[in-house]
Amino acid sequence: MIDKKFADHFAADWIDAWNNHDIDRILSHYTDDFAMLSPMIVTVAEEPSGLLTGKEAIGAYWAKALQRAPNLHFELSTTLVGVDSITLYYRGVRGLSAEVFHFNASGKVIKAYAHYAQDN
Repeated sequence: MIDKKFADHFAADWIDAWNNHDIDRILSHYTDDFAMLSPMIVTVAEEPSGLLTGKEAIGAYWAKALQRAPNLHFELSTTLVGVDSITLYYRGVRGLSAEVFHFNASGKVIKAYAHYAQDN
């Protein structure tokens, strides 16, 4: 079970890593074989399924995304806690966004889903 302390620490570190464009620090939150689903994967990585798996593929996708948005900055709105998951609501370059993170027993993300407001 995820507690508020873990969720708040994860959220603060994840947001700070993104705001510093630190790919290694961002990837440190994830297992080597994690899966990421995002509508941006379709656009940026040109993967029609919207799914990428593994740090190598996702790290390359995120590096490309950061190149396309050099002023990327996230502002955390709130953190929601589930049983083995956390949802972060934040403002980013695409406006209001939410990411859902599913964790393993070691506290690493095994699967993540990104969602974006459609009015942007």
